[in-house]
Amino acid sequence: MRESGPVVSSVLVFDVNETLLDVRSLEPEFVEMFGSAGHLTEWFLRLLHASLVESVSGGEADFAALARAALEATAQAHGLPALAERSDLVIAKLRRLPVHPEVPDAIRSLREAGFVTATLTNSPSGLVREQLEAAGIDGLFEAILSVDEVGVFKPAPQPYLMAAARLGVPIERVRMIAAHDWDVAGALRARASAAFVARPGQPYSSVLPRPDIVGPDLREVGARIVEIDRP
Repeated sequence: MRESGPVVSSVLVFDVNETLLDVRSLEPEFVEMFGSAGHLTEWFLRLLHASLVESVSGGEADFAALARAALEATAQAHGLPALAERSDLVIAKLRRLPVHPEVPDAIRSLREAGFVTATLTNSPSGLVREQLEAAGIDGLFEAILSVDEVGVFKPAPQPYLMAAARLGVPIERVRMIAAHDWDVAGALRARASAAFVARPGQPYSSVLPRPDIVGPDLREVGARIVEIDRP
């Protein structure tokens, strides 16, 4: 049961891919493989679908393996030949995605305001650490958490509850920040707070619970968090 009265979040947990790192930087690879950058969205949706199937059915494939399989499925759906070499290149670039330009300063501002910051991703822990180090932002987080620890992908409740336990706070004092509506909804249904970063091409479903903070980038979302949640 929630505490009576408003609950102020003191721990901010960030999704990584697209929330902090720019997945759209992969577009040139998809143009070269498929002739259209639009297939990047198709691939990412296939990846999310596969991760949901794994969670619901008790599978154990990791996110990198699912990413490769989703790329192969996208190629097959369009009658393209095997893309083993190109697939390797996409996975390699996935490890070195650039950070969205406003992210480092936005997170520094939140830390200066007194918030504890961490990440929580569906990617394997080794991959996400490599991503954050390559982007130069690994030092901005007290903890870099992965669903590896619970063996089930977000938006199942276990990853959010694990993050709260690892960070030593009740789930009600955690605010999940993500650019995906399913991640935000998962956090809300696990009894955390949440905020939605409305990156281009990332609409929020009308049937999912909505967070109290929505903004077009992390700078605006961060400013609203400071207004509402400052410790």
